[in-house]
Amino acid sequence: MKLFLSVIGLALTTLRENKIRSFLTVLGVIIGTGTIIAVGSILAGLDGAVTGVIRSMGTNTAVIFKMRMGPGFQGRTAEERNRKPLNYENAVAIAERCPAVERTSAYLFPNFMGRVRYKGNDYFGPNIGGVNAGYAYSGQAEMLSGRFFTETEDEHHLPVGVIGEDVYKALFGVEDAIGKNIEVAGAQVQVIGVMKRPAASFPGQDDNRILLPYFTMHKLFPSAQENMIIAVARDGMLPEALDQIRAVLRVERHVPLTAPDNFFISTADEFVEDFRSVTAMVTLVMIVLSSIGLLVGGIGVMNIMLVSVTERTREIGVRKAIGARRGDIIFQFLTEAVVLTGLGGLLGMMLGWLVSLAAHFAFPDLPTVVPLWAAGLGIVVSVGIGLFFGIWPASKAARLDPVEALRYE
Repeated sequence: MKLFLSVIGLALTTLRENKIRSFLTVLGVIIGTGTIIAVGSILAGLDGAVTGVIRSMGTNTAVIFKMRMGPGFQGRTAEERNRKPLNYENAVAIAERCPAVERTSAYLFPNFMGRVRYKGNDYFGPNIGGVNAGYAYSGQAEMLSGRFFTETEDEHHLPVGVIGEDVYKALFGVEDAIGKNIEVAGAQVQVIGVMKRPAASFPGQDDNRILLPYFTMHKLFPSAQENMIIAVARDGMLPEALDQIRAVLRVERHVPLTAPDNFFISTADEFVEDFRSVTAMVTLVMIVLSSIGLLVGGIGVMNIMLVSVTERTREIGVRKAIGARRGDIIFQFLTEAVVLTGLGGLLGMMLGWLVSLAAHFAFPDLPTVVPLWAAGLGIVVSVGIGLFFGIWPASKAARLDPVEALRYE
């Protein structure tokens, strides 16, 4: 232990004597390790936030659409995009013929990319949807003030609706919105409720929802055809509900017995898997970029250690002359290389932490946390770089002939 500490002390002394050279040598290690820490912390925070949003839809909830949904929208083919849309009757059939399903709601998407207005205030790019009254039980429509619309209001096509928290703030400020009319697609819609921002929402995401009764929505946007169906299974009966929904929809959509489904059923777990498949690609890119920096840093360490061996040839000869063994010389130079890259790794961790902190300040809703695996990987990799790229210089130093080394000038 005493020998080990003395070798570390000697390595630190060598680094102090060549501060600038040592820093430039491990710059690649600093950048590579910093990238691992920064990207790892951002991905870990984003993973927690996004999976929280996805799972907030409920473990018993299924979302049915004509094609695959979820992060990345992976697997969408031309055939899927050209499928016949789901319709309101499909949602009714599921509610009536699926005993394992507790409630359903159709969700009508409009072809609308405009604005909504209240007096002189505009809100651009709202997320408008037409839903049934049962959507209030989906866990995504908790009210901040007012109420959700009823089945009667839906059946009578009444021009009422509920708005998201950010829409309310943009249009009304601190004014009470309940009972006021807003302009949607040229029509007047009475606000009867303001929804709370979902407890688990995507970082930086505005609550830009405007929900109207399904048939009111259909009246305002008669050309809208795209429907999504949200089905909530009874407790503990999600697998049975999925089987029943699939059977009913295959009949409703006239799918031949041997043909695959022409619709897609997603659950929270599947959405999470899709999202993590996307982040896995980002992680792979992170590893490749970090590897380049670490490779450059490792080559720099090897070069500087070779220079150090040449500069200290006479010192090596003296050590061998007074009894230092080949293993002692290898241990000394490997320790110097590990100390060099280890310090580079620590500086890289500090850099990565500062980058993640800056990302959190720039995007306050984005949680960033340095995962233990990223910190551990940064230290292990930086030390490993020192060991791997320090072997050749250490071996070269150990093979020096003491007589020739003592003669070196």
